Amino acid sequence: MFGRPMPRLIALMTALAVLAGCATTNEISGPPAELGAFQLGHNVVVASKMQKVPISRDATEQEWVDAMTGAIADRFGRYQGGQLYHLGVSVEGYALAPPGVPIVATPKSVLAINVTVWDDAAGAKLNEEVRQFVIFESIGDSFLLGSGLTNTREEQLANLSFNAAREIEKWMASQHRENGWFAPRGPDGETAPGGLAPIPAGTASQDVPAPLAADAE
Repeated sequence: MFGRPMPRLIALMTALAVLAGCATTNEISGPPAELGAFQLGHNVVVASKMQKVPISRDATEQEWVDAMTGAIADRFGRYQGGQLYHLGVSVEGYALAPPGVPIVATPKSVLAINVTVWDDAAGAKLNEEVRQFVIFESIGDSFLLGSGLTNTREEQLANLSFNAAREIEKWMASQHRENGWFAPRGPDGETAPGGLAPIPAGTASQDVPAPLAADAE
């Protein structure tokens, strides 16, 4: 489900770390996006295969797992549609802008992730191929100085994780608009896609779906 980042992705991230940024803040504002009957089930984040861009501060696998899991829970915990969907996220690569770099370089922090959405009732993935995102840090006071000079490592992790969850939400909303990913199912007892009966609202399978668990090993 997740896969390894290709060398060219790491090379691209290295270049983007010097150039890129986007304008957001670390506060969830406005109403939730339209995600139909979506409700978050399992929130599975792995980082065992991640690669660090050479120009970067260090961050551990557990730090990325904790940061991404928290950001996803905060954003998608707002949805209470009654049909459960699981998110599988793999941290593939990252760059956390280091301190002490000349101002002219203005390095930026970058994160690469793979995402899969799993329909609990149907027992199937909604996207057969992983969706890869390259996420940039927010522009703020650090735009001219580089976030390595103005933000701590923890702030960079939180910023990128927040932006990543936001981009996942935007992608899922577009898929729902175009393909009806999270359309409400019929009355209780109606057969769900894939031939499985729909789950009662507000419940979840006790175990992590096997494909998610296998990919997390």
